[in-house]
Amino acid sequence: MDLPTIAPEARAARPRITPVRSSRNSVNLVEVAPGVDYLTVGFVNLYAVGDVEQGWILVDSGLLGTAAFTRSAIGRRRGPRARPHAIVLTHGHFDHAGSAYALAEEWDVPVYAHRLELPYLTGRSDYPPQDPTMGGAIAQMSRAFPHSGFDLGRRVHPLPDDGSVPHAPGWRWLHTPGHTHGHVSLFRDSGRVLIAGDAFATMDMDSWTSHLTEREELDRPAAPFTTDWGAARRSVEELAGLEPAVVAAGHGVPMRGPGVAAALHGLAARFPVPPHGRYVHSPARADEGGITELPPPVPDPLPLRLAGAAVLAGAAFAVARRRG
Repeated sequence: MDLPTIAPEARAARPRITPVRSSRNSVNLVEVAPGVDYLTVGFVNLYAVGDVEQGWILVDSGLLGTAAFTRSAIGRRRGPRARPHAIVLTHGHFDHAGSAYALAEEWDVPVYAHRLELPYLTGRSDYPPQDPTMGGAIAQMSRAFPHSGFDLGRRVHPLPDDGSVPHAPGWRWLHTPGHTHGHVSLFRDSGRVLIAGDAFATMDMDSWTSHLTEREELDRPAAPFTTDWGAARRSVEELAGLEPAVVAAGHGVPMRGPGVAAALHGLAARFPVPPHGRYVHSPARADEGGITELPPPVPDPLPLRLAGAAVLAGAAFAVARRRG
């Protein structure tokens, strides 16, 4: 999905948006805004918020098995002995919380998440199954992704009810459900900096080309893992109301500039709910104990197609052998 179209004669007055790029899997953190650095690990972004002298936190932890890579990259930017005061998770999906336990143990720090995410971070519940039938790149890739939760044990704690972010003065968390029930985003009024997690993406996750080029654009969250589309739309509307000047999401390059707020309002106005899918018309429901209700799965034609193709290939091979 593209940013709003502007007539050629008006392009000179178009509010500017600047992507903040790093090379994929770079060993270096890149500054997004004062006191905010980001690192791309695989296909997900992590954020170091704050500074070494005053204290800092890590927002999200990346994929399972990437803890050593993350520690090395942070050491290059913030010093080999630098460690955060805490890890804050926007949500507990495998790509955002996969290395949370390993990093928390290594650094001996707590992990914070919304109360509604705790069932998936304490081993009590798995997430609702992803829906790979929606079409597009991320839907096809999701067939190989887990929807299991984690057990962070004594390391995980609920975020404070007052909206403050532990060890991150000036920041506040906002409950932005839709992608998951306990999803949160972080906002700093100074500089109007928004860390959105997976409330939305700054790339088209349905496009194979976008996964290669990371072309910057504001778009919906990863569709196969989003289980309440009405809540997801409302969350984007709320975030647009913050009028951010910097947006940093879990997927895609961060963006900044005077045009960012207008672009986010544009996304909220045309929020692209998928035309079909398991959770499009009937959201999953959950409480502080985990999943309470799931809509029935929708038919998935791919396994039948693959089975049919295998049968045809086998028949063709048998015929070729007889003729040989």
